[in-house]
Amino acid sequence: MQNQPPVTGTSSASASAAPPDPHAKTPFFGTKSASDPMVEDDLPQGSVVLPPEHQDPGFGPGMPGSVPTATNTALHSAPVPEEAKKSHRGLIEIIILVLVSIVAVTFIGLFIWKYLEWDTLRTDVNAQIDEAVAVAVANNTTQLETEFVEREKYPYKTFAGPADYGSLNFEYPKTWNLYIGRDAVNGGDYEAYLNPGEVLPVSGTTINALRVTILDQPYDTIVRNYDSSVKNGKLTVETRNIGSTVGNVYTGEFSNGIHGIAALFKLRDKTVVLRTDAPLFKEEFDKVLGTVTFVE
Repeated sequence: MQNQPPVTGTSSASASAAPPDPHAKTPFFGTKSASDPMVEDDLPQGSVVLPPEHQDPGFGPGMPGSVPTATNTALHSAPVPEEAKKSHRGLIEIIILVLVSIVAVTFIGLFIWKYLEWDTLRTDVNAQIDEAVAVAVANNTTQLETEFVEREKYPYKTFAGPADYGSLNFEYPKTWNLYIGRDAVNGGDYEAYLNPGEVLPVSGTTINALRVTILDQPYDTIVRNYDSSVKNGKLTVETRNIGSTVGNVYTGEFSNGIHGIAALFKLRDKTVVLRTDAPLFKEEFDKVLGTVTFVE
């Protein structure tokens, strides 16, 4: 007859009605000693819980106060040797050193690249500056040469009178030579003579292309000296704009049988007389009168 599992309940009467039999077999305890091997007939049928000594410890934690088994100790990490820790730290340091070296090499490479780029740019700028200077010098030289050629082609020179006497200026043919008879440094009259080739010896009878006289006398006084020749018909007179003023231009016979043209105009407190001694120079004489300038 199989043993029936105990019936659980809350009734005290049932518990007193069936006292336990000390010699009966139970699922977990019997009359056998602990050294007797357990056979299949000794095990209870159905869902049972094996005694602790027959349970497989598996991977669960040990009971409180029990000695850890080999299976439990295998789950815990073994302590890392000191040599392994040093090797790990050395590997990290090597990696950091390699990264720093790569950054340093990259920075040096960028620096060299930028320096070469800057040096190339500076060289290009210097070359451009040198080229611009050379072009400017060449252009300036060309311009000066052109101006020189034009001046050489221009058939006139500029006459410059004394500054104290109003800085009389005019243009005359560059083929004419200039001779200053009196420079008026110490006052008095100023005299200059111009003539193609050589200036002929100055006298009342010699003929020169242009006589320049700045007389230290009032304009009205000099004009009165020409009035008698106008009245007797030796000279004709007309007014003309000369520079910034109006003067008289006389044409006809002057003293000593010289036939020519004379222009008189006022310059400050003095009188300017420009005269050609021959009708041959009339065209150039008119050009001279058209270029007269002075400071009043």
